[in-house]
Amino acid sequence: MIVVATLGAPQRRWLRGRRGREAAPEPSPAPVATGRVTIVDAQPSDAATAEQWLAAADATAAEQGLRDLARLVRAHRVASADHGVPLPQLSQALVVRVGYGDGEEVAYGRWSAARELPPVAAGERERARRRSIALRPQERLAALLGGRSRALACEELTLRARHDLDDGHLREAALQLRTALTAAVAELAAGPEAPALAERVEELRTLSDEVGALADDALGGVLPPAAAETLERILRRLEAALRARTVAEDA
Repeated sequence: MIVVATLGAPQRRWLRGRRGREAAPEPSPAPVATGRVTIVDAQPSDAATAEQWLAAADATAAEQGLRDLARLVRAHRVASADHGVPLPQLSQALVVRVGYGDGEEVAYGRWSAARELPPVAAGERERARRRSIALRPQERLAALLGGRSRALACEELTLRARHDLDDGHLREAALQLRTALTAAVAELAAGPEAPALAERVEELRTLSDEVGALADDALGGVLPPAAAETLERILRRLEAALRARTVAEDA
């Protein structure tokens, strides 16, 4: 069971008319709502078992809860046809707690006993590691905003594939990765950095056949057992090619 609540912010009155109202030169900060998500295991347990579970609970419990929440959010996005609803990340949480309590107690975000987990869990550490090996992201951002660099469509598609794969949505990741690879081969081969990237582009062409087979399996609804490892390997090669393109762009 997942219980979602909004806390802390007073309800704002609707502004009358279309012009709104005057803003003070130094306005007070606007109230900000805080969301609380409580994920309750439907399987009951006795006090001794609950205490043992709490003592051993670690980032894995938080990541499992995140997967449950992401499944809910994805279903909401599809049901409401609203692509603007963001998918949750542990790094967005102000605090992450694991605990246990009685049924009505935990439904309202309370507990008999609980622990706070470190702010960055294991999966987030891996994402942070990948971000840390990105090549001078601040310089790339300045180049993009200043028109000295051009963002490729395959870069955004690659990020989407990474998001799906990290969240365990393998079918979506396979389909997204096929599109990302197709775009990368075309864009990298046509850009001014093409001579420096010839070997990488050829590698991506070869990988396109492999990921294409997985994408076809995804359309059929069933992926082979080693799909996650294969997708991770291919996606890492695509990410490496994009980093190499950034280096060649600066040369």
